[in-house]
Amino acid sequence: MAPVRWLLPLLPALALALGPAAGELRRPLALGEAEELAEELRDAEGLPGDLPELEPECRRLLAAFAEGSAALTGCLGRRARPVRLCQDCHRPYRRLLAQYGSIARAVGNSSESHNCAKSILTSDRLQIVVTLSEFFNETWETANCANCLKNSSEGLSDSTVEFLDLFNKSLTCFEHNLQGQPIDLSPNNYTEVCKNCNETYKMLNDLYNNLQRMNRQGGESGHSAHLCIDVEDAMNITRKLWSRTFNCSVPCSDTVPVIAVSSFILFLPIVFYLSSFLHSKQKKRILILPKRIQSNASLVNIQEKYS
Repeated sequence: MAPVRWLLPLLPALALALGPAAGELRRPLALGEAEELAEELRDAEGLPGDLPELEPECRRLLAAFAEGSAALTGCLGRRARPVRLCQDCHRPYRRLLAQYGSIARAVGNSSESHNCAKSILTSDRLQIVVTLSEFFNETWETANCANCLKNSSEGLSDSTVEFLDLFNKSLTCFEHNLQGQPIDLSPNNYTEVCKNCNETYKMLNDLYNNLQRMNRQGGESGHSAHLCIDVEDAMNITRKLWSRTFNCSVPCSDTVPVIAVSSFILFLPIVFYLSSFLHSKQKKRILILPKRIQSNASLVNIQEKYS
């Protein structure tokens, strides 16, 4: 039979691998023996050298997906701290999506070949390509990167660009006002940072609050209520520096207005009760009898005296 002919040259190697007797346990192959057996298997007539065999087009698609996965993994790892996933890795992510889509849609050229999607995606229990694709998609969705990008995901949205510009200006202001100063400064010596960077920080904080409000109302992107991880991490870093490191939770320029307004509010109850007391106080009235009544009363008293 034709399918059996290619086994004949392999019998000596198989006998060597099985051992001297059929009843004995097979001993482990040494490295050299395994290499020789692999060479004989590849050289055997009619036996393919690489199993399972993929069509050239499917091999090309698989290699492209492997390269895209490595590129995206490297980008995510390098941009993990501080978080810059969405702004720096959106291009590798879009390329990987396109490569996975090519695999899912591709069909081998020959009539005997299987669909590339079946051969690459679902031919084994692990389904490595599917697992990798699901991991990247889940990571991207959890990071809410769609809320930082334009609708076509070709770049950052205008609001994100504006926020990152203010964020960089804030950090630059912090660094500029700390130049030439020792690292172990006490909180009282950070007044220059609080004073000179107050306006930039206030603009950044107001913009962040507006972006949050827009997202909750289904504004620019209409995806998740959370902002993308890049914006959230940048704001968290800035707020920690401002409040914990520089102790600028209450800006210096706002202290006087806050005290004035608080004093006015506390003084209102005193004004209210004092005015109520003054308006409600009445002088005691003295009862004065008319003269005619007084005369009649005198006559009555005289009559009682002589009676």
